Amino acid sequence: MEIFPAIDLSYGQVVRLKQGDYHQKQIYSSDPVETALIFQKDGARNLHVVDLDGAKEGTAINADSIHALCSINELFVEIGGGVREEKQIKQYLEWGADRIILGTAAIANLHFIKEMIRIYGSSIAIGVDARDGYVAIQGWTKATNVNAISFCTTLQDAGVQTIIYTDISKDGVMQGTNLDVYRILRQRLPDVNIIASGGICSTNDLLALRDMGVHGAIIGKAIYENRISLTDAIAITATER
Repeated sequence: MEIFPAIDLSYGQVVRLKQGDYHQKQIYSSDPVETALIFQKDGARNLHVVDLDGAKEGTAINADSIHALCSINELFVEIGGGVREEKQIKQYLEWGADRIILGTAAIANLHFIKEMIRIYGSSIAIGVDARDGYVAIQGWTKATNVNAISFCTTLQDAGVQTIIYTDISKDGVMQGTNLDVYRILRQRLPDVNIIASGGICSTNDLLALRDMGVHGAIIGKAIYENRISLTDAIAITATER
């Protein structure tokens, strides 16, 4: 299973939100590149980057930081947050990003998603953020009446290869992840790589996700708060079940 340490950006700083609440923001670093290099030194091969301000506003607020992070050698970098137009996808890929995460764009325009997959293939992932089982958009600030698991099935039918599924209620509260929903997704989406996000705070979470066949896990606050060693997380999930 692949481990993705997370760098959430807010006006150039590395932060974490609690349950997606922009008013509950904790700053961990003013140097995103330094943070990424520490992750790389600890064994990270991947990096999950989110422009939190971009997700809320629909434009690349943290473009300079993203450009710098994409320039780090030998890291697989995926970028999300406010990506809603093809020109932004192209820009990030030209900077060196390996995968672009679309969120609000997916719920708003499935035709756009299909077209981006046709053009960019596996370089496109979809972020499905769920609150109480329903998709939330615009940086988690707006609820919809779209069932999150059913929407994931629609995305599979559209040819999406990677889905990053976040249970917002679990994010940033350090109480464990929603293992039940990932078990359901693995059963219903055999052709999709599922990446778990939200609430992962122990090796037990990681081993359970690995053993059910989840492709990857995003870890944020648990690393920053020293609840999980990134080196250990990578080591235990690299072994066969």
